[in-house]
Amino acid sequence: MAPQPTTYFHSVELQRNKCQGCVSCVKLCPTEAIRVRNGKAEILGDRCIDCGACAAGCPYHAFNVKTDTLEGLADYAYNIVLPAPSLYAQFPDNIPLESIWQGLHNIGFDEIFDVSLASEYIALEIEEYVKKNSNGRKPLISSTCPAVMRLIQVKFPELIKQVVPVLPPAEAAAIYVKREAAARKQLPKELIGVWFISPCPSKETNIRQSVDVHHTELTGSFSLSEIYGLLLKNLGGTHELNVRTGSSYGMAWGTYGGEIESAGITNGLAIHGIDNVYDLLEQVSMNKMPQLDYVECSACKGGCLGGLLAAENKFVAECNLRRRIAGLRKQEPADRREAMARTMVLEDFPHSEAYRKKLVARPMMQLDDDIMEAMKKFERMEEVLCSLPGLDCGACGAPSCQGLAEDIVQGKAHEIDCIFKLRASVHKLSQGMLELAKQIPIYHEPAEINKTEADNDEG
Repeated sequence: MAPQPTTYFHSVELQRNKCQGCVSCVKLCPTEAIRVRNGKAEILGDRCIDCGACAAGCPYHAFNVKTDTLEGLADYAYNIVLPAPSLYAQFPDNIPLESIWQGLHNIGFDEIFDVSLASEYIALEIEEYVKKNSNGRKPLISSTCPAVMRLIQVKFPELIKQVVPVLPPAEAAAIYVKREAAARKQLPKELIGVWFISPCPSKETNIRQSVDVHHTELTGSFSLSEIYGLLLKNLGGTHELNVRTGSSYGMAWGTYGGEIESAGITNGLAIHGIDNVYDLLEQVSMNKMPQLDYVECSACKGGCLGGLLAAENKFVAECNLRRRIAGLRKQEPADRREAMARTMVLEDFPHSEAYRKKLVARPMMQLDDDIMEAMKKFERMEEVLCSLPGLDCGACGAPSCQGLAEDIVQGKAHEIDCIFKLRASVHKLSQGMLELAKQIPIYHEPAEINKTEADNDEG
């Protein structure tokens, strides 16, 4: 019996009319979740982690990212927006935060809660967890990036035990601010919209189908690039806003290495870019880095600043954010904990343990529900794989020869999809036709035979 597919929500979707079947996306996908069949790409939903690598690398812009629209604000009586440092990084540091907040209010948000503040509470949880697990298997792995969490689920389930079980800052912020606003405004939670401004598709996916929280309090998300365009027209204003924001250490979460710094981890490593993260996790899986305490992983190059939905160039954004952080540092105590203590004055901020759900494996390759049938298919797959050239060229529409072998035993592809196997088959067929042609008796038309006989009689 064939395995029954599990339905996963994905924010990255293919626009088939734009796809040219060039296989660029096939080679870029870290989980081998894309095939090209009949000239068009197909996404395998059980493997996709919504990292956006396909969309970023497609020369024909054939991939789209689904996000919410501002029309959704009308469905709620009170709307709260959660800007992250990645939003502030889109603007030069000479544009004050207050001006950006005013712009968000002008767009239609009733309240602003800075995600950088929530980051500081999560940073202290990380610091505490790392200290408590000093004798466990290392390194511990950051849980901040949903795409990395999904990559671990799909490709490295053995590393799940090393993931630090804390909430992403945006999720923690949403839990706190919705609860607090409901009490302050005397409104039911159902009438309060809490919106995140997302720099990447994986965060949008995580709202719809979370890997890390039992029940998200985030209503939805907006593309950072879309909000940026609106903000350019709405910056500033005269409305007085009481925005709770974090210190420079919370702001630093926007760029790679900021999470490690804010958690006070001195023996850590920050990795960004899905290919680099994949390579790192392979080494961690082989226990080659036990001397390291912590790894901070971001699927996007440059961290969240390099997200697919960002508006500004990631290097410009990093420059903007680092300058903004440097400006805040001048006004803060030199000690990290003292600087964070100035802003961490919220009462009853949620602790991750009460809300975080257990990360579970997501099997990528399940040949069949029946174990005996699965074993037969696996043996057949090994046979097919041995017959393939092993070049992993991608010309067949699969990312590798192993991927093609799996597709063949599942009845989704044929051996002659491999161009080398096709060429060998054509060559064998042509040789066979030549041999057959040699064995065919010479045939003469009747008229030619009669003429030959007549010529012989005259002779």
